[in-house]
Amino acid sequence: MALFTVKTSKKVETNIRLEESTAKMLDRYAHFHQGPADDVVNEALEYIFKHDKDFQQHLTANANATVPPSVRIKKAPGSAKAAKTTAQPAPTATK
Repeated sequence: MALFTVKTSKKVETNIRLEESTAKMLDRYAHFHQGPADDVVNEALEYIFKHDKDFQQHLTANANATVPPSVRIKKAPGSAKAAKTTAQPAPTATK
């Protein structure tokens, strides 16, 4: 029996680096669940966050803590930055 259920949800895009053996096992686990590897990673992390008692205590004790981001989230095509670059008119050719 699987440890958690894989479900899809709203996603942001980011890159992570894994050990090669971990990436291979991720592919196998995703195949086992008949879903994408992204969903497996998401559900596995949510499972850990929820069930790690020390982490839960840390969250409670440091509820207002600000942490520097270490996960770089890629901006979606419709983001403000993308809109600025696409809103500019294309240069015209001169003779």
